[in-house]
Amino acid sequence: MVSAKGLFYGGRKTRSLISVSPAEKPCAIQLFGSEPDIISRMVKELYEDFGSDISMIDVNMGCPMPKITSNGEGSALMLDVPKAARVMEAAVNASPLPVSCKFRKGWDEEHVNAVEFARAMEAAGASLVTVHGRTREQLYHGEADIGIIAEVVNAVKIPVLGNGDVFSGEAAKRMLRETGCAGVMVARGAEGNPFIFEEIRAALDGTEYVPPTDRERMTEAIRHAEDFLKEKDPKLFPELRKHMSWYTKGMRGALDFRRAVNTARSPEEMLALLYDYREKLS
Repeated sequence: MVSAKGLFYGGRKTRSLISVSPAEKPCAIQLFGSEPDIISRMVKELYEDFGSDISMIDVNMGCPMPKITSNGEGSALMLDVPKAARVMEAAVNASPLPVSCKFRKGWDEEHVNAVEFARAMEAAGASLVTVHGRTREQLYHGEADIGIIAEVVNAVKIPVLGNGDVFSGEAAKRMLRETGCAGVMVARGAEGNPFIFEEIRAALDGTEYVPPTDRERMTEAIRHAEDFLKEKDPKLFPELRKHMSWYTKGMRGALDFRRAVNTARSPEEMLALLYDYREKLS
């Protein structure tokens, strides 16, 4: 999720967010913004920079965080459907690639307009849409409304992806079964659990899924941390703290480990803590 305006004004930190490793190609890049002209220019620039390395441009119209919505971006666009349509049209007209859009059930329970919004995005040229089954007001609280996703599926002809509360293979199957959606998007369910995609594949294929051991989870956490530190400025290592904590959910001694990680003063100290904790799990 990258700010189109940040890219436009050449922000170094923003530019770093769209670095893509060879293992990730082809991938999609998600922009957010509310100014059609800037969206158009950045979509063109992204294609010129990445070419066939990216297969789709996504426009985020669902982010609920105040720092985004206070600027009229993210899910705030759901309060102005004509403007949102202009943003989508600008992206579609500028892109030789398919353009998709992610949004929510609505702004709040008094403004549930996912169906209207999806139709507007389809009319503006979106190739597919992703619907998160919560309102902006809910943020990530409460239960995602699968019913609204089913309503969107029945209202448009383009593919619809379902999003919200997909924390297991069974949850993914339920989303597909009860909404008729074309696919499932996983977000928070992958935090500290990149294994969820294997679990979902197994559930859909009807094969057995064997979850990783705690030691295997920590091995993946260490790889995650080491790859991050190779790709990013080591000074950014505090960003890893929450990720490393997520990996340890439900593990023996996790509370003490998290306390230690959250006070680590250097990348080297954090990596030492990770290796030590993995050995203790043996």
